[in-house]
Amino acid sequence: MLRAGHAVGRMIGAARLAALIHVIAVLPPVSALAENPLQGPVTHGLALYGDPALRKDFDHLPYANPEAPKGGRLRLGQRGGFASLNPFNARFGDAPQLIIGNVLQSLMVRSQDEPYSFYPLIAESVEIDEAREHVTFHIDPRARFSDKTPILASDVLFSFELLKSKGRPNHRAIFALVKSAVALDDHTVRFDLTGVKDREAPLILAAMPVLSKRTTKVERFDDLDMTIPLGSGPYVISEAKAGARLVLRRDPDYWARDIPSQRGLYNFDEIDIDYYRDGAALFEALKAGLLDYREETSAARWSTGYDFPAVRNGAIVKETLRPGRPTGMEGFVFNLRKGIFRDVRLREAIAMMYDFDWINANFYSGLYVRTESYFGESDYSSIGRPASAAERALLSKFPGAVRDDVLEGRWRPVQHDGSGRDRTVAKRAQALLAEAGYGVVDGRLEKNGVPLVFEIMIRDRDEERLALNFAAALKRIGIEANPRVYDEVQYQRRRQRFEYDMMIGQWLAYAVPGQEQMHRWSAASLDKEDSLNLAGAASPALDAAIDALLASRMKADSISAARALDRVLLSGFYFVPLQHVNAIWCAHSAAIRHPAHTPLFPMFPYGFTLENWWSEKARPR
Repeated sequence: MLRAGHAVGRMIGAARLAALIHVIAVLPPVSALAENPLQGPVTHGLALYGDPALRKDFDHLPYANPEAPKGGRLRLGQRGGFASLNPFNARFGDAPQLIIGNVLQSLMVRSQDEPYSFYPLIAESVEIDEAREHVTFHIDPRARFSDKTPILASDVLFSFELLKSKGRPNHRAIFALVKSAVALDDHTVRFDLTGVKDREAPLILAAMPVLSKRTTKVERFDDLDMTIPLGSGPYVISEAKAGARLVLRRDPDYWARDIPSQRGLYNFDEIDIDYYRDGAALFEALKAGLLDYREETSAARWSTGYDFPAVRNGAIVKETLRPGRPTGMEGFVFNLRKGIFRDVRLREAIAMMYDFDWINANFYSGLYVRTESYFGESDYSSIGRPASAAERALLSKFPGAVRDDVLEGRWRPVQHDGSGRDRTVAKRAQALLAEAGYGVVDGRLEKNGVPLVFEIMIRDRDEERLALNFAAALKRIGIEANPRVYDEVQYQRRRQRFEYDMMIGQWLAYAVPGQEQMHRWSAASLDKEDSLNLAGAASPALDAAIDALLASRMKADSISAARALDRVLLSGFYFVPLQHVNAIWCAHSAAIRHPAHTPLFPMFPYGFTLENWWSEKARPR
């Protein structure tokens, strides 16, 4: 997103926002709104489809341990750095995401054991009508910020307006659809969603972080600001050194420590997060005893690198944890904003040359499987499934948007012979390139006298190894691809501004696909700085599939829409799919433990939530 440029512009924007918030604050009382009453009952939770799994009288979340001891320290490592303590502005990559949930909390909290359900937190209950056109949140009168000031409806409305105007692209997009936001009293907020036609919209509002109106500086919200935010969560920030270190200290007076959705969670007295250059540096920090927990992403290291003294003597434990979420997608992304990649035949030919079979055997000890779908290992994947009548009806309006083999569920990424130099695949790619008007002249692939040359933007040594192998494969058919490593700050800036030809992109999968798809693939997200539309995708077929997904009223409808979206994406060859393992490899100190029941749909940035872990050192002796 474009950042505010001049101080005068920021002051004008702040003044307008302040005026808008003032108007909201003086809206008519409840009696004046009685002509449009809510139809829905008061309930303790929200679900995308049906009802939440837990009843109103639930004691704790299934993956929490209410008997876990409080105390001890958790030492974590993160790759990269940070230059801000605001994780909600448009400059997503500049702030530690662990602030979310630990320091700054939302109206309601998502259960990580259900596909998409929310339970009470700042809001103790919610009202919603059957059409999902009106949602009302009732704030818990006990809710407090960490300075013990009450959380009021004015804070909720302030947060809504601020995020709508200055927040991340996803906040701005969905909040802009809200017809009105009204404070019915100091502890009640009502949102009018008439005409939105998105079942997920009330849940996105439930997940909205609540910021302090009194202390949040509107005029500095989209700056790189290291001001420590006032939150309502279980931790406060006790130390922050830009780019290097963040320390969270547990608030002994956390107002929600005994409510069911928080019971048994947030057990460490202190969480220390140090920042490292890359995965190799994080691994060395673990070996040196500087970290208590690390998730491994290198199959080679996982297979052979963990034979060091702390593992052998049991001080560090290796665990393989298995979530229930879809696998998502990681791949080399074509930036279609660059004219060189406009021809889908060129993109398909380039994708053919990625030799997964050789790479898996030689780089990953055979532990990975090829990624085939954006919603892999879930009901939402189109792989191996012929299109249903509902899918065909949706896609029939866009002739040519989906290939026949994709429509029939027969398409798979090209399989190589494992030699590292599969000539049959190379000939197929060359034939496709010739069809697209390319030819090899003096060993270089050209079209109209212009050689095909592009850069692959990468961020660390693991990506570099993969990119170098891919570049070598492309060179055999005359394509010059040049991998280039950027430091974390440069990498994030270029990603946010789409200043790359190709990069390795990752699309995390959620239990139920929804609003995030709009920010990844819609025409509306194409030119929004810092959107997740890394490929520069824009087509009526993609927009129609996303609209159908968001308008789905039943799970069967959402499955049809998601599979249609999957087929359009696969047919467009916006990426070169890489590989995945549907497991989380973690190594951790033997002194920290987690419940036997681990959540099915864990949140990020860590693959498995750490909020339900505890330190055995804190247990009374």
